Amino acid sequence: MPDTQPLWTSAEIEAATGGHLSGPAFEANGITYNSREIVPGDLFLALRGARDGHEFAAAAFAAGAAGAITEHAVEGGPSVITADTLRALEALGVAARERSPKARRGAVTGSVGKTSVTQAVKAGLDLAGPAHASIKSYNNHIGVPLTLARMPRSTERAVFEIGMNAPGEIAPLSRMVRPHAACVTTIGPVHIEAFADGEAGVAAEKASIFEGLAPDGVAVLNGDTAFSVLLDAAARKAGARRVTFGTGAGQDARLIDFEPVAQGARVKAELFGKAIDFPLSQSGPHWGLNSLCVLLMLDALDVPLATALSALADFQPLAGRGQTTAVAAPGGAFTLIDESYNANPLSMAAGFRSLGAKPVSAGGRRVVVLSDMLELGDQSRTLHEGLATAIDAAGLDLVHTAGPEMKRLHDVLPSARRGLWRETSAELAAEAAALVAPGDVVMVKGSNGSKASLVAKALAALGGAS
Repeated sequence: MPDTQPLWTSAEIEAATGGHLSGPAFEANGITYNSREIVPGDLFLALRGARDGHEFAAAAFAAGAAGAITEHAVEGGPSVITADTLRALEALGVAARERSPKARRGAVTGSVGKTSVTQAVKAGLDLAGPAHASIKSYNNHIGVPLTLARMPRSTERAVFEIGMNAPGEIAPLSRMVRPHAACVTTIGPVHIEAFADGEAGVAAEKASIFEGLAPDGVAVLNGDTAFSVLLDAAARKAGARRVTFGTGAGQDARLIDFEPVAQGARVKAELFGKAIDFPLSQSGPHWGLNSLCVLLMLDALDVPLATALSALADFQPLAGRGQTTAVAAPGGAFTLIDESYNANPLSMAAGFRSLGAKPVSAGGRRVVVLSDMLELGDQSRTLHEGLATAIDAAGLDLVHTAGPEMKRLHDVLPSARRGLWRETSAELAAEAAALVAPGDVVMVKGSNGSKASLVAKALAALGGAS
């Protein structure tokens, strides 16, 4: 049943943050730092960033905010005044955790797949009882405490996504969540420009999620990654109970077979020595291991296996992360796979394999449209050019590209596979009709900052979608 109590009272906010109330007492049923997202009854958090959130307090109250957390008195409504609103948010998050001591909490990180795995775990938690989770990719120093602060009192289970852009970011967030189970989906060359020792540094940072585990916590480890020994050592140091997933013998969750089918895939595996066979609504081959990671996380959070398998069977691809649409373009229909939310070398290779396994109608082609991968530092040229090998292995027919880094890939592709290249995604999007033909299966993928989504939207619009 949903909570009938408010999410926060002004007295509870004062107690948690050490602030003091200015104006009449209030109750709030939600919390946001974006005045444009306010719904009546919300708590507005005036954070300082590129713009000072205090400038938007009046707009938040006009939209129906019940109260605010600020660093000085504001006009329009009551507020709890604190010395630092970000520190106040962190304190509110910890207070939310402490007031639900029986809630089982999970945490997810990894170079690839953390948002999808988080939301798949959430799907299982929802079927098991009152649950809570990160939304979107709320995984940083603001998103994690905000997600905690939004956790209803009645929550029985919750899962939090934890990300990073630089060293030293994950452990403090994990200690804030204090998870009972934590996983690292996989390790790859993502955000490596911030790490002098490359992927090894990324692996060590991801492994620091185990530092926040609650006593007797469970570490869910990818046994197939090249850094499995490092992850295991970090989990041991944290005193965690360790469970593993992978393709090799000795894994607690072992992938035996992944077979794409018309509406997703069929997975055969062994879970704690017992054979299991289950359907997925996901068709990407990387979902073989992802699904086993999800099952181990749900097991650690006390979700029955039948419930977990039911959730996986119904879990659909997230927006920009594999959503598939039949586009009825005037010249003839084609299939669009939208992977435009983000990209790195690991997820690119997984996407190519998935596309290569897709059936195409007579005369149709497997087409990929790519924009730049970002934050790869001095390895960017090599990693972009190196995509050609994975594209060839997947047997893709045509490659369109956008961006200065993707020009490097464009130049090394064989002429028969080389499609259009444009300086920006916007320029490529303007020529959307030239990218596809009837019967094609087209995947769009790139880093969020290089705006591959513009191309995906333009292709969808060929069928009248907006």
